[in-house]
Amino acid sequence: MDHQHKIKIFSCRSSRYLAEKIALSLKLEIGKSSVTVFSDGEFQPAFEESVRGATVFIVQSTIPPVDNIFELLLMIDAARRASAYKVIAVIPYFGWARQDRKDRPRVPIGAKMVANLLDAAGCDRVMTADLHADQIQGFFDFPVDHIYASSIFLPYLRDLKLENLSIAAPDMGGAKRANAYSRILGCPLIICHKSREKANVVGSMTAIGDVEGRNIVIIDDMIDTAGTITKAADMLMDKGALSVRALATHAVLSGPAFERIAKSQLLEVIISDTIPIKPSPETDMSKIKILSVAEIFADVIDKVYNYQSISSSFIF
Repeated sequence: MDHQHKIKIFSCRSSRYLAEKIALSLKLEIGKSSVTVFSDGEFQPAFEESVRGATVFIVQSTIPPVDNIFELLLMIDAARRASAYKVIAVIPYFGWARQDRKDRPRVPIGAKMVANLLDAAGCDRVMTADLHADQIQGFFDFPVDHIYASSIFLPYLRDLKLENLSIAAPDMGGAKRANAYSRILGCPLIICHKSREKANVVGSMTAIGDVEGRNIVIIDDMIDTAGTITKAADMLMDKGALSVRALATHAVLSGPAFERIAKSQLLEVIISDTIPIKPSPETDMSKIKILSVAEIFADVIDKVYNYQSISSSFIF
């Protein structure tokens, strides 16, 4: 990597664990940075080494609280003002992605606003994984590298060597994603149809497709409270499925998620590390399998830095 523009990888506080894995894959050290926190909660990030003329990659998933997105914005601004050549935000989990349209009157389009904020801060490019809706890429006026975590999940599913495998979409919105998996794995598709009572609360649910005698994997982009996937799993088992697993890139796992997964008929929940998992000591993690996206991001970072095609990094 002897470029005129040196590569530097930095991390904000909430994604340090993932940034370290990415840096290790690239055989680099994470750049030195610090955050000063004032007594009223205000904070000020700083680069503790020169970034002048460097291509700077800043790793941070924009998970709650809002401090995380704001810390990323401040780091981008700091890099810009310190004369970095390019500033690239590596956002494994892009928060506010569920707000991709006006689904009812008088609500914001949060994903577009976050895109505007990144642009205003001086970001040159964004790398992210499995956006809630593909069209969010169009909210940006600069390049977006949209990576699919299927490149780590598909080998894992193949290694399970499940007979009578079927892929299930947890709802109509996830049908496209699930269909891509079923097409690549050459197995049937099941669609779970649900009616929501309100956000994070699932009403009734039924399945479209052959369920009886099948080993089923439910595919989704994120698991939040785990209400949908656990209800879907229990419904599929009641309809005669042999086993039900769930697979999701982003493990938000808020509220009663861990408890619901432990009590459900799910055999296994396969997730990635785009979001840090912080279970309490008494949390039952026996059903949860975590695969790392670090090498995918490291590969794409390396190719972008060296002006190489990244099309091979896309499975779908």
